Amino acid sequence: MSTRSSGATKRVRLGPEERRLQLIHLGAEMLADRPLEDISVDDIAKQAGISRGLLFHYFASKQEFHEAIARHVSTEFYAAVMPDRELSLFDMLRDSIERFVDYAIGHSAAYHSVLRGPASRTPDMTDYVNQTRGAIADLIVGELPLPPDDPDLARLTLAIRGWIAFVEETILTWMVEKPISRAALVDLLVESLPALALSPALISALRD
Repeated sequence: MSTRSSGATKRVRLGPEERRLQLIHLGAEMLADRPLEDISVDDIAKQAGISRGLLFHYFASKQEFHEAIARHVSTEFYAAVMPDRELSLFDMLRDSIERFVDYAIGHSAAYHSVLRGPASRTPDMTDYVNQTRGAIADLIVGELPLPPDDPDLARLTLAIRGWIAFVEETILTWMVEKPISRAALVDLLVESLPALALSPALISALRD
């Protein structure tokens, strides 16, 4: 006969890195309805089934925990658009945009919060999002068939930074209103980059 109570539940033990990632993921989910600085350590610890003190075994301070959350969300944004270099440049752009749209749909609450909600007004989150935008712009420019000393690079980089903001805003609006299909949205975003940033000669070269 078992001596364990029928109401008892088995607690799953996680390794240090697994626990750390769990805490970060729980924090990222909370960005849906509150700014980064209002994410409660007590709430996170309760959801994770650990003590408040144990959370600080994984993070030296509340600020470090918040920075880890911001870094995680920004890294996910960046990973969502990493190019598949086995594709041609235009196919690479389309593939990246499709994955970015799907990421935004799959993480709609956090995506909206980071770009438009309370979290978007948090300095740490703003810094990480801006760094990610810059990294994405550099990633796109790095794929263009232009020499590093080309005088057009500065203009292109500026235009691409603006295009990234256009992509973010367009996806946010689309998720609320759905005025066109997902395929039409992807077409719009893909076609807008060369229309904004590239010369006709370069567009022709990329299509070849």
